[in-house]
Amino acid sequence: MNDDLRDRLRAEFRWTDPGPPSEYLVSDRSGWWRDPRILDGVGPALADFFRAERPTVVISPEVTGFLLGPLVARALGVGFVEAYRAGARRPIAEPMIWAEVPADHRGDVQHLGVRSRLLTPSDRVLIVDDWASTGAQARGLRSLVGDRYVGTAVIVDECPPAVTAELRIRGLLTGDDLAP
Repeated sequence: MNDDLRDRLRAEFRWTDPGPPSEYLVSDRSGWWRDPRILDGVGPALADFFRAERPTVVISPEVTGFLLGPLVARALGVGFVEAYRAGARRPIAEPMIWAEVPADHRGDVQHLGVRSRLLTPSDRVLIVDDWASTGAQARGLRSLVGDRYVGTAVIVDECPPAVTAELRIRGLLTGDDLAP
């Protein structure tokens, strides 16, 4: 992996204090999307984690995944499918496949869905997201795609080692790399 990319990701990341009544810092990843060298390198770097498994499609959850997923799909020369959250602001007017996402880092249960016409039985699916802290979204999407799942590529993996191994999560950084 490119150490320059890792250094740039660390340099362009910020923890921000939203002020009262919040009791925790909030991650600010906006610098990642502003830096053209990160945009140029992050797709190929994440793709390289699973290139040997020959994925045929990348699926990413909204919101940040809709930016990152196409960069990885482009680097792999494959297509991209959006995973929408149930209850989103816009209805999807075609058949969807839905999966329940176990409680995330906030304790919220969600549902993620993809357009059913965009997945085939022979697809090999790579999940891509910017951050994995519990593995909940990766687990939910893995249940949605079943045996088509090849793994999950993220920028930051701060999951417990057992979750990282179970879900085949590969990350460019760990949570410790971005500790406040």
